[in-house]
Amino acid sequence: MSRYTLPKCRLCRRDGVKLFLKGARCLMAKCPIEKRSKPPGMHAFRRRRPTAYGIRLREKQKLRRFYGVSEAQFRRYFEMARKYKGNTGEALLAIMERRLDNVLKAAGFALSRSHARQLVRHGHIQVNGRKVDVPSFQVKQGDVVRPEPTEAMAAMVRACRDDQGNPKPAWLDINETDLTARVVRLPQRADISATVEEGLVVEFCSR
Repeated sequence: MSRYTLPKCRLCRRDGVKLFLKGARCLMAKCPIEKRSKPPGMHAFRRRRPTAYGIRLREKQKLRRFYGVSEAQFRRYFEMARKYKGNTGEALLAIMERRLDNVLKAAGFALSRSHARQLVRHGHIQVNGRKVDVPSFQVKQGDVVRPEPTEAMAAMVRACRDDQGNPKPAWLDINETDLTARVVRLPQRADISATVEEGLVVEFCSR
């Protein structure tokens, strides 16, 4: 899978919103989007009004970058969402929200989704007591996610949760004692923090 290796803060400036790609830095005053809200590039101030196609493309790119997925993964998730009954856009968001790396970020076990992917790929995360090293693993209702039971991992996870204000998403039951996150229900639109117009994303992908 291709990897974006350039400065991540440029992506936030390009989309005009915080995508929270840099962990705690995004919550500080030194966040680049706080200082330079214009798109990157020396000719940003001369850019023309976006077209209808451009607006929908930007929403799709914003959603893809928020969760850190490739174009091929995104298209696969969209095809999965089309098979669900109900709102396709909300189904797409729910599928991406149920990724294992996103669950770790939502539970506060990691500072960012890239940090969460690193923890998963290095074998530090367990689901229902078994090691899972696939960041795109889809959690289900009743699954229990936890870091490996070592003192070093426990200290790191507690520090991450403290830095983020000990988040407690409504669809996850966080046990502070043994640092587990149980999926009590599937995420709904109100539980998802991505600031995107999912309807425009569906329109772009359905054209």
